[in-house]
Parts: sequence; C-alpha cells; structure tokens
Amino acid sequence: MPKGTELSRDRLGGGLMFDRIAKRYDRLNRIMSFGLDRLWRRRLVRSLGPLGQGDLVLDVASGTADVAIAVARFWPGVRLFGIDPSRGMLDVGQGKIDSLGMNGDIHLGVGDVQNLPYEDDHFAASCISFGIRNVPDRQLGLREMCRVTRPGGVVAVLELSEPTTGWMAPLARFHVHHIVPRLGAWLSGDEEYRYLQQSVAAFPPAPQFAEMMQAAGLDVEMIAPQTFGTAHLYVGRCPIASD
Repeated sequence: MPKGTELSRDRLGGGLMFDRIAKRYDRLNRIMSFGLDRLWRRRLVRSLGPLGQGDLVLDVASGTADVAIAVARFWPGVRLFGIDPSRGMLDVGQGKIDSLGMNGDIHLGVGDVQNLPYEDDHFAASCISFGIRNVPDRQLGLREMCRVTRPGGVVAVLELSEPTTGWMAPLARFHVHHIVPRLGAWLSGDEEYRYLQQSVAAFPPAPQFAEMMQAAGLDVEMIAPQTFGTAHLYVGRCPIASD
C-alpha cells in the first residue's frame, strides 16, 4: 500500500468513511443528483480521447468503478487501472466488473493519488471524478496525475460545485446545503453526508481550481460547467516538451 494511504483512510472524507457507505453509494448518488451524475461521467469519458488499442488509462478515486467501466466500453481496447483509498468501494466495483466479464480490461487496487505507484509517462490519459475535493493536498495529487500521464495526454477532473450565478443558483445551493445532508442521513449516515455538503461548499471556484491545475504543470484546455454549475468538468493536458 502506498505511503500515506492509511492516514488518508482515517480522516473524514478518506477511505474508511466511504467503506461505511460503499454498498449504498451508487443508489444515493442517483437519488441525490437526479441521475445527472451519469450524464456528467459520459462527458468526462469522451474528453479523454482519442484513445487507441492497448492504451492505458488511470481512473483515480475509482470507487465503485462506474467511470472505469464507462471508459472501457466507450474506448474499446484500452486497459483501465483504478485506484481508491476505500477497499469497500473497490469491492463493490469489482463485483460489477466480474458480472460484466471485464476482468481483463479493468484492474482495481487501493491507492492514494498523492503517491501514485506508477512510473513517469505510464498512462495515455488519467481522470478523477467526484474525488479531488477529498484529497488533502490537491495540487500534489494533480502533479502526480500529470507525472504518470504521457506528454500530450489528457488529465480530466469532474467535481461538484456550488452555483453562484443564474436563476437556479439559490435552489441548487438549497439542495446541497439542506436536502443532500438530510436525505443522506436518512438513507445512510449523518456524518458522511454532512461532510459531503461541507466539502462541496469549501471547494474552490472554477477559475481558482483551474489555476491550481496550471500550477501542477497542466495546460488547461476546457472548464465546462454542468447543469446550472452544480458540477464542472476540467480538461487539462500534459505539456509536450519543446525542442
């Protein structure tokens, strides 16, 4: 297990917290996002390309493997490596992979984005969905993703956000601040979903997070708000060294 993973597991937002809600995580996501998380993930998957036969893709915070499975389906012939600090979440994901007969395409393991166990330039692309806000040192995690992704490869980040403008912003904020914690407490555990609301509220605005990506060595190519700004898709590219 990579150095620092146990520390990451113990804190609120770490692996142990997600172990407790792993079996209910997918159902809760569908209910609380009104199913929009699937649409957002599809856009993330498309942003990783073009990918070809034999390309390796890293899925960070792979959780229950929804993104890994979607990438393998959308880009035939690629091989996925998914890491997550929660063994419980990965066990749920492995069950899906087994039932789909995709064991040869997707490989899951416990890991920490702040200390990736891969060589430089190992992957054709890498991604993280709904996980970067849980990383203690986000810039270090982004640097690690850039390090293991080959020059010219995409690093894509999908993350929840609080809308600040537009006529839907007050309703969306009410949903995140009040509906999500109460519904999560009812269906799962109060502590976990109070943390979810707090972590979304504390996440930096899109321009500030894009600056963090740039500071980590990525060329930011796209910042795409999703559904009234309740999430953002960030697409960066690892720079190609000039001659």
